[in-house]
Parts: sequence; C-alpha cells; structure tokens
Amino acid sequence: MTLANKYEIEHNKMNYISTNLYRKMINHALYEGMTPDDFIDLPTPIDSIDKIQVVPANHFFELHEILDKALGPGFSVRIGQQMKMEDYGVLGLSWKTCSWAGEIFERSERYFKLLSNTYLFKIEKDIETSRVFLNRDAYRRGIELSNEATLSATVVVLRAMTESDISPVEVSFKHAPPRKLDDYTRAFNCPILFNQPQNYIAYKKEDLDMRTAKADESINRFLVERVEEEEKGIELSANKIVFEVENLIKDALPSGIPGVEQIGQIMGMSRRTLTRRLSENNLTFRDLIKRIQEEVSKDLLKNSTRSIAEIAFETGFSEQSAFSRAFKNWTNQSPAEFRKIE
Repeated sequence: MTLANKYEIEHNKMNYISTNLYRKMINHALYEGMTPDDFIDLPTPIDSIDKIQVVPANHFFELHEILDKALGPGFSVRIGQQMKMEDYGVLGLSWKTCSWAGEIFERSERYFKLLSNTYLFKIEKDIETSRVFLNRDAYRRGIELSNEATLSATVVVLRAMTESDISPVEVSFKHAPPRKLDDYTRAFNCPILFNQPQNYIAYKKEDLDMRTAKADESINRFLVERVEEEEKGIELSANKIVFEVENLIKDALPSGIPGVEQIGQIMGMSRRTLTRRLSENNLTFRDLIKRIQEEVSKDLLKNSTRSIAEIAFETGFSEQSAFSRAFKNWTNQSPAEFRKIE
C-alpha cells in the first residue's frame, strides 16, 4: 500500500474541500496575472464551480501545485493572507462569535473531530506560549502548500477578530524551505522554521487570551447596563436578561455547552445573581441551553443545507449520535425525518 493510498483511507471523510477556497485561489491567481486559458485543463473546471459545493481534495491540492509553479514560491502564503472568515463556511461563521482569539482553534479542533474523527488542529499550552499544531501530513506538494496557506490565513483571521496587529512568535513547517522567503516574512512577521518535526503556529498565550472585538462590545454593553442598574437602583427586566442570555448561549455553543459562570462573567453577574434573575422567569440555565439547542437545530434543519454533523457542531454536541438522540427526545423524530417534512 502506498503512502498516498494509506492517507486516502485514513482521511476518507476529509476528501472534499469547499468550492469557496477553490474559487478564491483561482480569482487571486487571475488578479496576479494568470488568464482563464491557463485553467482550461483543471480537473474541476472553472465553469463548474458555481454548480457544486465541494471539490475533491486532490483537485484542490493539484491547483495549489499548478499555481506554485506558475506564480512562484509564496503564492500559498499570499492567498492565505486574502482569506476571510466567511470563506471557511460553517466553521468560519462560528469564529465570528468567539469570545477570545484562541477560541477559533478550540472550535476548529471540535469541528474536525466531530466531522472527520481526526484532530486536524491540536492545541498545546505552556506558561507563556500556545502552539497550534496542524496535523496534516503531506504525501504530495499540494498539501504542503495548503498547510502554508492555512497557517498564513490564521494570522489575518486573528487580526480581524481582535482588531489588533498581533503576530505569531514562531511558525514551523515539516517541509523544506522555498527558494525565496519574502512573502513568508511579510505574512508571519516572526521566525519561520523548515524541515521540522511538526507543522505549527505559536502565539504568546496572552495574545490568544485577548478578547475579540465582538466580545468586547458585548461585555462593555452589559457592564454599562449593570452600572446603570446600581446607580439608578432599577433592575433590568427579567425578560431582557433572558433575551441577552439566550443570545450569548447561541454564540457560545460552537465551543461546546457554556457554563453559567462563563455567561455570568460576560454580563457582569455572579453565578448566584444570574441564576436568581433567570428564576424570576421560572427558568433555569439548563432550561435555556436545551431551548436554544432545539430552536437552533430546528431552524438549521429547515432553512439551511448544513449537514447533520455541522448542526451538531453548531449546537454544542461533541458527537453527531448524541445530537440525534437529543433531537429525537425533543421531537420524536430523527433530524433527517424532521428535515424531510414540508
């Protein structure tokens, strides 16, 4: 059995890539001077990508190889710098509701574990540094280039989320260095190592603990409301509290089921205070979790084309089977049965 065949068997569930990424690469190559005629022989033709949602992974890796030869070393890093969160589909959309920068890696780890049973991303932390390992071994050059693009995209995504200029402290690749490093140096702004045992990107732990811009906005709003409550002696209505908690739970679910302490901290309330305020509406925190999980899953099953595994991810479940059991308890139907009903 060849290494390539072994890889295909072990990664069977990861054999397709979103057309968003495929299209983005082609569009940027055109921007850099290539022409449509240069793509006539693509295994997944340009004129077909608007009609499909995914392309075979090997077609994607082959495109990386074609562009690397045509546009020279660094195209993979340059295209990584053009990526936006929405380019990554459900996973990317989930990043927009992260509370802190490093949460994108925790969500990515959950996502790939749930959808493919592999730890594509793995996080290791020490006192000062967090290393995010990209566990995708390369049996062809296109995967090496895709790994470069993934880590390059990480840099711009984290900057967009935090609205800051944070940079990694080190980047490591298993493969050999390219002929020129100019694009790599500009993209990563840190030491870049090649021919290493593992692929990873490392950040200062304090940078990955940084609140996202969205979280800062939410926290500031809640804290202002708490100060007004104390100064004016007028409590926020129980209904408003419930509404805010529901929104925070919905944002947090892609990272797993949040705790009452986590939500209370964002709202500037102790666990005891938040529990009391919910009880004014005859609700418990667990009641709200279940309600939001059910509402979100029903909405996504009816109004989106997301897979059941993706919906399980978005509603906080660690396994698709656990989501399916819970959904059947809520509705007496499986998710697939519910989706079929008009």
